[in-house]
Amino acid sequence: MSIVKVIEVISSSESGFEDAVRNAVTEVSKTIKNIDSVYVKDFKVHLKNNQITSYGVICKVSFRVE
Repeated sequence: MSIVKVIEVISSSESGFEDAVRNAVTEVSKTIKNIDSVYVKDFKVHLKNNQITSYGVICKVSFRVE
């Protein structure tokens, strides 16, 4: 029987939402192994002078515990 743990992370990118998710996976995978899935819980953007400066995502990362 497998045990799955879920952590929540926040990631951002100046390029877009897809890149923000990719950054989350890249950073989490440096310390977490056996990642099964990433659920994007929420999206957000940061603004300056009414212009988007960065894109952010809140992700739930699921991984199998050994």
